[in-house]
Amino acid sequence: MGSLVQTSNSPLIPRFRTSHRILEEARVQCRSGVRCRLVEPLKFENGKPSTPALPADKDPSFLARPQLGNIVSRKNDTRLRIFSGTANPSLSQEIACYMGLELGKINIKRFADGEIYVQLQESVRGCDVYLVQPTCPPANENLMELLIMIDACRRASAKNITAVIPYFGYARADRKQTQGRESIAAKLVANLITEAGANRVLACDLHSGQSMGYFDIPVDHVYGQPVVLDYLASKRVCSDDLVVVSPDVGGVARARAFAKKLSDAPLAIVDKRRHGHNVAEVMNLIGDVKGKVAVMVDDMIDTAGTISKGAALLHQEGAREVYACTTHAVFSPPAIERLSSGLFQEVIITNTIPVLEKNYFPQLTVLSVANLLGETIWRVHDDCSGGFEPYSSLGID
Repeated sequence: MGSLVQTSNSPLIPRFRTSHRILEEARVQCRSGVRCRLVEPLKFENGKPSTPALPADKDPSFLARPQLGNIVSRKNDTRLRIFSGTANPSLSQEIACYMGLELGKINIKRFADGEIYVQLQESVRGCDVYLVQPTCPPANENLMELLIMIDACRRASAKNITAVIPYFGYARADRKQTQGRESIAAKLVANLITEAGANRVLACDLHSGQSMGYFDIPVDHVYGQPVVLDYLASKRVCSDDLVVVSPDVGGVARARAFAKKLSDAPLAIVDKRRHGHNVAEVMNLIGDVKGKVAVMVDDMIDTAGTISKGAALLHQEGAREVYACTTHAVFSPPAIERLSSGLFQEVIITNTIPVLEKNYFPQLTVLSVANLLGETIWRVHDDCSGGFEPYSSLGID
């Protein structure tokens, strides 16, 4: 019987290094000219973070330490600057640490009437600037802050401005639904980011691939899938007992790609009918899950209505265990109550959106995408130079 996924030596499943290493080691490595290596995935158990150790010799080839000359040239590259908005500063700090850089100094404040003020506190003239800001809730506040940050960099004569958007809000409004006279907000937001002055966008797990076409500037699209697959590899579940489940018909392509990496596991589909926004009703199950470990895969969890009703159906059909895997944890009420109700053996998410401490529950596991985004930024900045493998090894479109 095979293991859950192929071993870490397989080029299909790169093994990422994720948060947090002790501060002393990070400082020593930075002083010695080596980029920070964050090796343990961040896991929350009973609301408290813990960091299970992973073998130090399991580096994927594309995240291996570069040659000394390349390190020195990168460390001395003053043209690259990273600034963080207020939406997810912890992720921004992890990205900067992985890259061996410090976050740029920026002053962001709000006036009494709610208006946003942004001032760069260091020169960016002629620099490649990367602004890390997910447009997560409150979406309108964070989006406006990103636009003003872009404008500040443009007016400060930055050479290139890349908006690093781990979570792209309004992505679900990417087309007209069955009713007429509806807006396509995803296109509107893309226009706003472009007109503000961004030269490139780096996004993670867009709700649909067509959203990339709404931008009139280059879009680098990375997937959180390798990070989740790397974590699932430690579970060592027999591949014969595994089935990947799409919680709706629209996510079949995503689930199929996920299943191929899990030793080409079988696929099941939950058929649901939606009667309104954020309201889902499970109708039918396509596929066999009896006696199997079901892994439900989706790009985001909002109110958890779709995935929780799907999990209940899987248990009714005889599934032994149910895992939920998603990149973006929006967690709008009553998501926490639904996810912690006992339907799931484990809920696996990433830190593209910060999770409030009050939303921790025993089954929740948070993985970091900092190294994924950090390595992507290096490759975009270097134009994939310096002997790096192609973007495909990171799952970048």
